[in-house]
Amino acid sequence: MSKREDLTLLVSGIVLTLMALLVIFLEPPTTVPVADEAPVPTGLLSDPFLQAPTATIVRVVWFTEFPGSDHWVRYSPQPSTTLTGEVRQVTATSRPLTRLREDKDSQLPGDRIYDQPTLRPIWRHEGEVTGLGPGQRWPYQVVSRREDGSEVSSRVFTLAANPPEGAPLKILLTSDHQMMPMTAANLQKVQETVGQVDAVFLAGDLVNIPDRASEWFDDRRGGAFFPALQGRADYALEKNGRTTRYRGGALIQQAPLFPAVGNHEVMGRVSATAPLNAQFNDPIPRSAALKLYNTHPEAFNPSGDPTQQRRWIIDHSYNSDTYEEIFTLPISTVPNPDRPEQTSRYYAATFGDVRLISLFISNIWRQPQVEPNRQGRYQEKRDDLGNPGNWGYGQHIFEPIQAGSWQYQWLRQELASEAFQRAKYKVVMFHHPPHSLGDNVVPPFTDPVAVYDRAPDGTLQAIRYEYPIQNDYLIRDLVPLLEQAGVDLVLYGHSHLWNRFVSPGGLHFLETSNVGNTYGAFVGQARPVPPTEATADFGPYQADYYRPQGDPNGLAPVVPTLAPLRDEAGTPLPYLASNDITAFSILDTGTGTVDSYYFDTREPDSAVVKFDEFALESGLN
Repeated sequence: MSKREDLTLLVSGIVLTLMALLVIFLEPPTTVPVADEAPVPTGLLSDPFLQAPTATIVRVVWFTEFPGSDHWVRYSPQPSTTLTGEVRQVTATSRPLTRLREDKDSQLPGDRIYDQPTLRPIWRHEGEVTGLGPGQRWPYQVVSRREDGSEVSSRVFTLAANPPEGAPLKILLTSDHQMMPMTAANLQKVQETVGQVDAVFLAGDLVNIPDRASEWFDDRRGGAFFPALQGRADYALEKNGRTTRYRGGALIQQAPLFPAVGNHEVMGRVSATAPLNAQFNDPIPRSAALKLYNTHPEAFNPSGDPTQQRRWIIDHSYNSDTYEEIFTLPISTVPNPDRPEQTSRYYAATFGDVRLISLFISNIWRQPQVEPNRQGRYQEKRDDLGNPGNWGYGQHIFEPIQAGSWQYQWLRQELASEAFQRAKYKVVMFHHPPHSLGDNVVPPFTDPVAVYDRAPDGTLQAIRYEYPIQNDYLIRDLVPLLEQAGVDLVLYGHSHLWNRFVSPGGLHFLETSNVGNTYGAFVGQARPVPPTEATADFGPYQADYYRPQGDPNGLAPVVPTLAPLRDEAGTPLPYLASNDITAFSILDTGTGTVDSYYFDTREPDSAVVKFDEFALESGLN
């Protein structure tokens, strides 16, 4: 085939893709049904949880499946565990969550099944409690009044404003819950071991499919996100023929939750009919959506409204709408003079002696196998070469973080701020690992470089993606900036294991995400990497880019200091990667240490083991 014929094939593919998208995306919104056959709810959909504390304010958030007529927070300005004496109340603001749906793969209570994605009406309520003082903890509960005048209320919990400097705090460091089998057990052991934590830092991947409502609230398997963090889970974990039920930990009703955006907080292209799993796995870069938009803007946006154009591009690339609607987080101003914008996808917050910076560092996870008819991180499907509308564009990054990007510029400003400079402990949290023994640290965190393999006659035979390791944005741009600024700890997840590292300059890296879906640690075994020799289907990949073992970015893992797990020969292991043993970590600002614990779910009556401890040594970096 000539180059002209090849170009004609590609153009034809674009036209066919455009016609298909016009059929799918120009359907009216009414093509998405609303779930109305569910029984009328009689209670709250969640316990309340705490958000965005300041020196005098804390926000209380909860959810219902009815809009209601009134919602409020009742609280008492006195140190107590009951609502006695003077009781005040603040009216909550309410809004519906716009993206939450269920589909045929949802695990709903009552075995409800939907043939196609169906909107699930859920309302979010938020009350702002003001006038708080340092070190004060007040009792509170939330109340919702339904349309028929009846009221439903939560139990009584306690809330507090931002703790003062010098207050000893215990902060849970965690990640990658995703309704995995050991999540409820993990969080229950946190509460049993530590008691009431003061905050939760969660480095992404809160659920599996972010637009599936039941994964947040009431998945019938018993391990949904909010129940697990509120001690209301009921997850049956079977190990060695014995079933143990775990309730999770009642943590966030009384401690603020600070999350980061992971790849499982991001949905792909929106569809009225495609299953939610398929929509989740179908993001494309904003630039690809913009190219498609520019082929026929008058059809996609007849009014020419710039706001509608932006919404169209988001709907046809990827979005984190549900995450942003569920949480109230500090707002950051994007330093873009051409399009002023505020975002909570990355933010900074002071909590006691800790300055936390949460970044949006994530990319779409794609299959690592290199096969002619598999769309993956390293190639497009052979059958889709003439159909760009089906391309996945490799393991593309969602929010840029390289030097010069808006997020990077915002981060530089934050690192120079007085709030960051004066903090005793400086923690940066994001999802993708800069250093890891796991599988998801490969390929390098950089934009995919497309390679077009052609036959001698110019026929397109394959589209491959390379990821030059010298362009890894985390190692090239981000980590040097964090080291120079004196950051103490970098917290992340994504590879579903526990391991940690220390840079020569003293910067600590911790990955603590092991709740039941680990892919292993690649020490003595090879992680999946693309072939480095040419095959009949693909040209060779650059060998130096993809390290099959160890940390590809050059740091040696630290062996746990107290009670490491050991291999069959008795050698201490510098990691914990198990689907039976779960781990969690606690930042203790009173001692200045990070303490890690494990629990063997095969022995439900066994004790939790503290297996690692290290000092942050704030100010010495």
